[in-house]
Amino acid sequence: MTSIKIGTRGSALALAQTGMIADRVRALTGREVELVEISTPGDRSDAPVSELGVGVFTSALRDALTAEEIDVAVHSYKDLPTASHEGLTIAAVPLREDPRDVLIARDGKTLLELPDGARIGTGAPRRVSQINALGHGFECVPIRGNVDTRIARVLGDDPDLDAVVLARAGISRLGRLAEVTETLDPMFVLPAPAQGALAVECRTADTTLIAELAGLDDRETRAAVSAERALLAALEAGCSAPVAALCDIADAGDGEFELYLRGAVIQLDGRHAVRLSDTGTLTASDNADEVGAAVGRRLAATLLEEGAESLLESVR
Repeated sequence: MTSIKIGTRGSALALAQTGMIADRVRALTGREVELVEISTPGDRSDAPVSELGVGVFTSALRDALTAEEIDVAVHSYKDLPTASHEGLTIAAVPLREDPRDVLIARDGKTLLELPDGARIGTGAPRRVSQINALGHGFECVPIRGNVDTRIARVLGDDPDLDAVVLARAGISRLGRLAEVTETLDPMFVLPAPAQGALAVECRTADTTLIAELAGLDDRETRAAVSAERALLAALEAGCSAPVAALCDIADAGDGEFELYLRGAVIQLDGRHAVRLSDTGTLTASDNADEVGAAVGRRLAATLLEEGAESLLESVR
């Protein structure tokens, strides 16, 4: 029985989340699993992600899949371009971690306890715009590097930041939640589309492997992430745009689930924003991708009607 080669980036976080998937793949298939570390352009550059472009952390993994150097790639779903990739299939979207952002600050402070002018580390336009919208005069400082490097700029021996904003999912997977001083309320800081979710991808032609990996899939997570990513795609915005989205799913009984999608487009200075929501229903017989995508496209159209296009043009 042949082993399964799973491609991963080499960061501590990527290895942690890929290792988690690898354990489940072993249990599902009964086959040996080998992790293959692949360096991506995003790992080799200190430039802001907005300058590097969409797919900077995923293109090398997809190239390795296409070249049959690996059998499976594990991605942080929010890093994937919204356009489909010919010849590749998202075989599974496992149960999502908490998608919210967190604050790690000096002296255990929450976001609104920080003094005016506090230096907050984040390079994501989505976070910058929403922090600016709070009107506290915070200075958002672009920051790159792994989780350890970012946290050290707040809690290390020579700190130069008052706080840093990170995705809670990554902090959880690394076992460092004890350092979190606040989990940010999505009412104030809505997360990135697909934040906290993983995408398990393989070649479309590998139908047997796709069937094996289906056991990793969480249907409700897939529907939620499809809604968020469809919104992003319909707005023609990438990961460098100040677009936020979160789809919550509630069990309505009798095999039905209610989707509640919130979306926002925010001007970088935080002065103007369009924030709206939409809903949908996922039944037992529905295709989760299709139902989620329909909700996302519908909300994107409403956002554009209410002025989101002009806000997006200001940062393009």
